[in-house]
Formats: sequence, structure tokens, C-alpha cells
Amino acid sequence: MVNVKRSISLVQTSLPPSSFYMSFPETTRHYHFPKVGEIPYIALTSSPLRPPKAGEVLVKIHAVSLQARDLSIALGHFPASPNIIPCSDMAGEVVAIGDGVEKWKQGDRVCANLMLDHVRGDATPAMLLNALGGSVDGVLTEYRAFPAHSLVKAPAHLSYEEACTLPCAALTAFNALDGLKPGDTVLIPGTGGVATFALQFASAMGATVIVTSSSNEKLEQAKAMGAAHTVNYKTTPSWDEEVLKLTDGAGADIVLELVGAETLVRSMNATRMGGTIAIIGMRFAGQADFPDIVLTSIMKGLKWRGIQVGSVELFRTMVTFIEANGTTTRPVVGRVFPFRRAKEAYEFLRSQGHVGKVIIRVAEK
Repeated sequence: MVNVKRSISLVQTSLPPSSFYMSFPETTRHYHFPKVGEIPYIALTSSPLRPPKAGEVLVKIHAVSLQARDLSIALGHFPASPNIIPCSDMAGEVVAIGDGVEKWKQGDRVCANLMLDHVRGDATPAMLLNALGGSVDGVLTEYRAFPAHSLVKAPAHLSYEEACTLPCAALTAFNALDGLKPGDTVLIPGTGGVATFALQFASAMGATVIVTSSSNEKLEQAKAMGAAHTVNYKTTPSWDEEVLKLTDGAGADIVLELVGAETLVRSMNATRMGGTIAIIGMRFAGQADFPDIVLTSIMKGLKWRGIQVGSVELFRTMVTFIEANGTTTRPVVGRVFPFRRAKEAYEFLRSQGHVGKVIIRVAEK
């Protein structure tokens, strides 16, 4: 990497002249996918680093968290722009500020929202065109400029490795639990990133949590994080019937659906009448035929919610919740890889041998 430093002049008349100048490298190293279909296609390269434009903030990225979406993009199962710089979730440090930006200052620790322009309310089709790591270049890079409105202050008590897990996995889980009340029951499949956050958040909200997994070891870890009940779906294939037993025949108030067609029928059976199924993920390889959900949805009065992460405003609300419940909502980091071993991080994510999040540490300590 070329490490020649340059200075930029930022027109901010409210600052003294000595604050006009901030230094950063001429280039930024980043990963990209010249083509998709296999993880080994990912390649490391560098490109010129431009100063932030008006309304932008330049961030030195310290850590990046991998998502199931990132793996799907690498394998060609999820649409993305050609030659995309991957990944959507990061935590970093503000190093330069463009003209007109007043909220942020050099040294602030920040995360970026996945959809850069989704500030509040419901998402729109136009906002989907600014989704990091899919529609626009992502964050697996040493430096990136972001619109100032897309950033959220990282919780002070979290490390960069912990904070980088928040933009997608945590916010998706927080959004999926909308309307949850103390005493409600939540059914969570698995122990991946979204599932782990959902377990922590639901427990902190006073809910009863049921977790399913094929691994007894992972289920023990889920109990340690607050799960009231666990079900091994490998040894108990009719896990929906077990959920009904655990809820005295009623079913769960909220069911997170992370798999898709092959588990939908059991998810519907495990949901109480008038309950909610939050659709979050789906498997692309070997997907089963989509079941008929109409009659059951009518008879049970089911509510279906498609979860598309969340807004900047919701992100800020979640950060406040995390800071107020710092012990019970601390992100679970499964494994951390250095920047030079990003390909291995993808392979490890693919193996599904972890609990929590897979992290790439971009900046050297």
C-alpha cells in the first residue's frame, strides 16, 4: 500500500485554521469480486482515495462483520453490482469531514446503516439502490466515504469488533422483535448472528425464548445467553410440536423464520393464533417447493412481516437499548480474522461452525 500522506482543506469557517487539515493515505486497499460464483474469486486490490465531498464523512474502517447475504453474493445467489466491493457491516473512525457536516467530528466512532438513505420510516425502492455491498460498493476496504446522514454513533462500551456486528444482524433482530412485550414467547431458529442478537434482545425485553439447533453444544450456549427452552431439531424433527408443548398448546407470539420454504409449515404450526412470523432469511441451495400458506394464515390469523434490516432512526433507538442493557446485549463474536485472510473468513462463515459473528479486522492494532 502506498502510504504517502496528503492533506485536504475543508471549508468549515466555524473551525480554526489548524482544523482545516486532516491527513490520510493516497490509496485504500479493498477486496472486490471480479466475478462471482466461488469464494476464491475474491481479490485484494487498491484504488485512489478521494477526500469527502460536501455532506460526506471519510471513515477509517477498523472492523467488518460478515453476513449470510455476503456469502450469497460471493456464490452468485444474490444479485449485486459487477466488480462489487463486498460487505455492509462495519465500525470505524471518522478521519475527515466534508463541507456542511456539523454532526460528526474527527475521532468519532461510527457504524453505517446498510441502506445509506434509509433514515426513517419504511424503505422505498430508491433506498434499495444504495444498499452497501450489493447495489453500491461495500465496506471491506480500509477507508470509505459515507453520507453523513447514514452514520450512527457506535456504543462507547463496545470494541470495534463488537460494534461492527450491529448494522445488519443486530438491527434486523431488533426490527423483527417490534411489538414484543414482557412475558411473550419468541421462537428463534439457530445460533447465528441474527439469531444470537434476537435471543439477547428478547431476553432483555423480558420475553421467554425458545431456541432450536442441531447442536447440543450450541444449545447449551444459548441457555447461557438467556434461552428458557431449547430444542434439538435433529433429534426432535417435529420441533414445532415440541414448541406447542412448551407453550401449553398456544404457540409462540413471534417466530423468526431464517430458513424459508422448507420450515415454513412448522413455523406456522409453532405460532400462536394472531401471532407474527418475521421473515428474515432463506436458503438458496436446495430450496424446497414453497408451501401453501393461505388457509393456515387465515385460520390462525397470522401476521407476516418481511424484515429488511431497518432505518438509521431505528438503529439509534437500538443503540440506546444496547447501552441501557450493556451486559445482556453484548455482541457475541465467534471468530476474528485479519484483513489479509478475508477469504478464510468467508470459508469459515460457510462452514457454519460458529456461534455469533465472523469478523474481519481491517485496521491493524
